[in-house]
Amino acid sequence: MIELKDIERYYQSGSLKTYVLRYVTSQIQEGEFVSIMGPSGAGKSTLLNILGMLEEPTAGEYWFLGEAVHKFNERRRTEMYREYIGFVFQAYHLIDDLTVYENLETPLIYKKVPSSERKSRIADILDRFNIVAKKDLFPNQLSGGQQQLVGIARALIGRPKLILADEPTGNLQSQQAREIMDIFKKLNQEDGVTIIQVTHSDENAQYGNRILNLKDGRVNE
Repeated sequence: MIELKDIERYYQSGSLKTYVLRYVTSQIQEGEFVSIMGPSGAGKSTLLNILGMLEEPTAGEYWFLGEAVHKFNERRRTEMYREYIGFVFQAYHLIDDLTVYENLETPLIYKKVPSSERKSRIADILDRFNIVAKKDLFPNQLSGGQQQLVGIARALIGRPKLILADEPTGNLQSQQAREIMDIFKKLNQEDGVTIIQVTHSDENAQYGNRILNLKDGRVNE
């Protein structure tokens, strides 16, 4: 599903290059559940953003479903992202002036899902995440944990082939965190959704079938 070849990301100031990622080479098969771990500043979130087509590598090749992402223009990357990827952001990235319901509906509108099916999917996921009572509230009326739940629900509602999660349970209480990780595990095992998560939690990492360790911008499998 994913192949990375010598991916690099650096920032240049004059003749000085500051590397975030160096020579990252890895393959991720469809249906895997991969955890990316490493110390702060190791490049984990940058790698996830590149996988999610939100950021471009400075050098190297990124192949997704047999297509050369590193050759895409911005429009094509956006199309692929909307079609295949659900992203759970550490900072939620909810749209402040939309209600919970509208935040959940937005990715379905982008995917041109018919109105009746949108209503059905939203009702289902509101129930699954136990946030039916929150559907008409705005993000600033929710706690951090509730915003995180909505962010995760939004990532899942489009039924993506790939879920990318940046510290998906970082703002949740332990019971909620386990419930979310169980949902991810079920999506992976029963629906075949490929999941890549960045996590500091050894417990969360064990939900995956493989760990990629990042240190100083390099991958050790």
